[in-house]
Amino acid sequence: MYCEKCKHVFEGERCPNCRKGRVRQVTPDDPCFLTEKGSPWDGMLEDVLRQNGIPFLTGGRLGAGLSTYVGPILEVTRFYVRWSDLERARGIVEELFGADSGDEA
Repeated sequence: MYCEKCKHVFEGERCPNCRKGRVRQVTPDDPCFLTEKGSPWDGMLEDVLRQNGIPFLTGGRLGAGLSTYVGPILEVTRFYVRWSDLERARGIVEELFGADSGDEA
């Protein structure tokens, strides 16, 4: 199943991340949460995903205003990839950061 609110893919009827009950079947082009990384690892992951031809979206956890106020070093970047690329991208994350570094949100 797929949660449109937090973009997580999971099994079951309710999103384990946000507890939302209105979920649907995932489609190949849905953006799905991959991982979140802080500096400098976010830049490294961006480069590796580009090198492997995996399109991705990013979003900050703090937001632009708060990140500017507290400093960009504290910002954490969330990565999203298409569902059709999710398994390949998870393999890259595991290879770069280890088995426990995938779904951190």
